[in-house]
Parts: sequence; structure tokens; C-alpha cells
Amino acid sequence: MNIEIKKNELIIKDLSFFEPAHIFKCGQAFRWKEEQDLSFTNIAFGKILNISKIGEDVILKNTSIEEFNELWVDYFDLNRDYFSLREELSFDEILRAALEYGNGIRILNQDPFETIITFIISANNQIPRIKKSIEKISQMYGEKIGEYLGEEYYNFPSADKLALADPKDLREFAKVGFRDERIVKASKMIRDREIDIGLLYDCPIEMAREELMKLPGVGPKVADCVLLFAFKRQESFPVDVWIKRVMEELYLKKSTNKNKIADEGRRIFGKNAGFAQQYLFFYGRENQLGR
Repeated sequence: MNIEIKKNELIIKDLSFFEPAHIFKCGQAFRWKEEQDLSFTNIAFGKILNISKIGEDVILKNTSIEEFNELWVDYFDLNRDYFSLREELSFDEILRAALEYGNGIRILNQDPFETIITFIISANNQIPRIKKSIEKISQMYGEKIGEYLGEEYYNFPSADKLALADPKDLREFAKVGFRDERIVKASKMIRDREIDIGLLYDCPIEMAREELMKLPGVGPKVADCVLLFAFKRQESFPVDVWIKRVMEELYLKKSTNKNKIADEGRRIFGKNAGFAQQYLFFYGRENQLGR
């Protein structure tokens, strides 16, 4: 990976297995917007970043080399050897096809609190509605961080701020539906350290899942998503409707309980279960497997 620095723009060369559309459209993040030039404007850690790929070059705009090293290297998982990871996952024909289809996917390392609330909102919901709810919550309770391409952007509120929200306002204006009280209660529990999310990076995976599921609105699937996308628990294997279909059709060959599928995913794919899940999710959804 080599970097050329221009004014307000970084050009990353020789970066393999990186495709912005694959990264942002594989269901792990919701604060991105696809621009008319097919670039993506993304909000993370209170920063506005525009990212695109032209030929083999990855272009980062509205950032600096200092921010790149401090935030974006870890956020985009750039220190990981994806060549070796893909070699480890290429043990069957199914995964090889999924790896090829989503060859630009990388798992993002996101803010824990924002990811928890985001995936509470995501339960039984559709991506366009999820994105709108998150943006409205940010406008209502976050702080303006700047403008880019004529649009205003706000950071996601802290647990302290969101704990003070009125559930009725969340339901009426952010359109979160039945998740309104769950969002406020979860924010209060995290603010008051009823659960210590800092412990979730290193404790046994089942203990981490159980701890997260103490939060209202966090079931097994949401817990696994949060662990994978915010706590670097790559052994986590979230099971949504698409993964259920893919695993039943391609691996298990029978209807199977979601919790059992999660167990089987961790057994089959081991320490790389989360990466396998993302490749299989993208492959299955885009190709409508199991429909």
C-alpha cells in the first residue's frame, strides 16, 4: 500500500481487495451516501469522508494523512492481510465463489455505542428506513460536524445525550417505531455502566453475547452483528434471513434454527466465521439464493 498526498485528498495505490461498493453495501454500516459520481460519502467518528475507486486507486477526500493514520487505517481494516485470510477461507467451492463475488469486502471497525443503537434500529427493518432513522437521530441529538457537497452532516449522539431523549420524539420524528423505548433504555444502561461494553473485546464470545443481550432490543443476531462490526470479534457469525437461506441451501441442506446456524457457522469457519458470513451474506443476497 502506497499513499500519494494531495491537497485534501489521499490516493492509495497497491491496495488489494478493497471495493467501496462492496464494503458499504454488505449490510454492516448505514451512514453512507452514494454520490452521483459513484463515490461514497461516509460519517464515522465525527468525521466526513468521501471515498471512491478509480481504476486500481482508492481516493480519500476531505481528510488528511493524520486522520488516515489515526482513524481510517483501523476503520477500514487496512492492516489485515486479506490475501492470507482469503487463502484460509478458500477451503470449499461455495466459499471460493462467494470470495470472488465480493472480493472487495472488508469488515469495518465501528464505534461501539453507535453500532449497538444502529443494529437495534435494524431489527425487522429495511435499509432505507434504517438510514433515515439514524440520520434523523443524529440531526436531533448529535452535533453538526460540517458540510460536504452541499449537505450538512451531524455526528451520532453519545449515550449521555441519547439517554435523555423522549421515546415519543424518536417514534414520531425518527420513525423508529416500537424500538423507541428500547433505544432510550439501552442508552441509559450504557451511560450508567449497567453493562461494561469495554469488556466485550476480550471476554469469551458467549459471555460477550449474553452481556449484550441484557440490552433491550438486542437478541442473538443483533449481538453477533455488534460483536463483529464494533468489537473485532471475527469469530462471531450473525444470522439474518439471508444467511439462514444460504446456510440451509448450501451447507446444512435442511431447515435449521437460527441459533443452531450460528453455532454451525462458528464450527465450520472457526476464527474467520465473521469474514465468511460477510462474503456469504453479500453473495446470497445479491444472487437471491434460497428464494
